[in-house]
Amino acid sequence: MKKRIYIAYTGGTIGMKPSQSGFVPVPGYLTETIANMPDFYHDDMPEFEINEYMPLIDSANVSPQIWHTIALDIQSRYDDFDGFIVLHGTDTMSYTASALSFIFEHLSKPIIITGSQIPLSQLRTDARINLLNALYIAAHHPINEVCLFFNNYLFRGNRTTKQYADGFDAFVSPNYAPLLEAGIEIKKLSKLPVAVPTEELVVRSIEVQSIAILHLFPGLNWQVLDNLLKSPLKALVLLTYGVGNAQQDKQLLDTLKRASERGILIVNCSQCLKGAVNMQGYATGHALNEAGVISGGDMTTEAVIAKLYYLLSQSLPHQELIEFFQSDLRGELG
Repeated sequence: MKKRIYIAYTGGTIGMKPSQSGFVPVPGYLTETIANMPDFYHDDMPEFEINEYMPLIDSANVSPQIWHTIALDIQSRYDDFDGFIVLHGTDTMSYTASALSFIFEHLSKPIIITGSQIPLSQLRTDARINLLNALYIAAHHPINEVCLFFNNYLFRGNRTTKQYADGFDAFVSPNYAPLLEAGIEIKKLSKLPVAVPTEELVVRSIEVQSIAILHLFPGLNWQVLDNLLKSPLKALVLLTYGVGNAQQDKQLLDTLKRASERGILIVNCSQCLKGAVNMQGYATGHALNEAGVISGGDMTTEAVIAKLYYLLSQSLPHQELIEFFQSDLRGELG
């Protein structure tokens, strides 16, 4: 019996149509285009149903409310389908993949997020191969977690980041190997979960939170940081150097310590694409630790932001919030 896959078309380049002012989203166009492409109805392909969101969402406008809407949409159809595809714009795709990974607990079915750099309607599109492979993998090689498929690779969703603005290899998983490679054969590249959760699916809440990011650079005026921390922040992500280093500056450390003591969660993330924060490796990193800053480990910035949104939405006591943040919840942390 053929598997049934639900496709949620939220928006993005994949379903856009050319116009006099450039590519634009047109309701119904994606469904119509796929209906006229025989490859999607090959005997080896699963049955599928497409739901086009109304209105279609530009990925630059994605928010925690949109993540929650997508999650509730999947939850409402969870018992009727064997797997789920979310078609999404590439700009914030890694944020959505990370957020959905935290929202869903006890997934026993695959959720694959994909899209394209060129619309499906165009000759040299990458949309056709991305969607065909996502459908095929969801049906025949299901992995029960939130994944991202792009350019022949299936990634753990909360390990991805967009690395290339206008290339087909738009996404990379810097600190965790891809799960599968769709070459001549579907090849497993990482150790995959074997057990299927027996607990009932849980969809956690996720809401807008007061979070900010500060990218450190030589000569940064610490008054900027002080002003930022005086605002009603719940969490601040510091993008530091190397393995988590910052200037040995008393004003900086005092400012961070005061903010931490007021209950602001301050997270240390590296500006480097690969590698992990090690706050004990250098005196500069150790000083941040003494000031109450916690490590983001090897998480991507997208995963850190999504995890903060998720945890801050659960109304946890401050110490539990810190403990959960530094714990590996969905494979996001090595």
